[in-house]
Amino acid sequence: MSMAAASRNSPIVLITGSSRGIGAATAASLIDRGALVIGHARRPIADLIDADLAELSAPQRIWQRALSRSGGRIDVLINNAGLFCANAIDRDDGAWQGAWEETLRINLSAAAELSRLAVLHWLAERRPGRIVHIASRAAHRGDSPDHWHYAAAKGGMIALHKTIARGYAHQQILSFAISPGFVATDMAADYLSENQAADIAAQIPLGRVASSEEIARIATFCALDAPPSMTGAVIDANGASHVR
Repeated sequence: MSMAAASRNSPIVLITGSSRGIGAATAASLIDRGALVIGHARRPIADLIDADLAELSAPQRIWQRALSRSGGRIDVLINNAGLFCANAIDRDDGAWQGAWEETLRINLSAAAELSRLAVLHWLAERRPGRIVHIASRAAHRGDSPDHWHYAAAKGGMIALHKTIARGYAHQQILSFAISPGFVATDMAADYLSENQAADIAAQIPLGRVASSEEIARIATFCALDAPPSMTGAVIDANGASHVR
């Protein structure tokens, strides 16, 4: 069955960073629920839309290509793509500034641009829509001294999410955010290894980091099942390592 034919009864979901980790697990979970998923990756992989979110034109290209594939309709946007790299404050000024700008570009600005395109699409079509933002506990409690940029970007994502929820709920455009702690993904693997994963797990009351599949279940719920009254909610998923 073609996407155009199937989409009449199936939600169409665009998810960034879906080649691995949380994104891949979420894509699989959504497909299991009957959703039609349009994925994205930084580099060409299978049938995913390839675009480097560090490039200013990437969000627009992703959105337009997704619309082309879907026959002009997207029901859900999941802002999942992210970058988590250390940036020590004693680095060379140019290197520190470059890492700051790249992290905010990928983790926040690109998500904001895609969210803007999604909201404009739903307003123009007079259709409901949902956005799910994969944020971080760092948005609430900060992060390590080497990750100012990451915490700032995720804090900005939470503020973006709340603003969208407040601004467009009356038009049935809903926004949800998830704030994981450490998740067992490739992106976090180096940090967990360098900082001894067992020691990090010992700081989590649950006794372990989250799995990608756990976060995917929450993202799927937000994308497909969460009642409209939950718009604006931030769901913590950190094994009680940060309780608000």
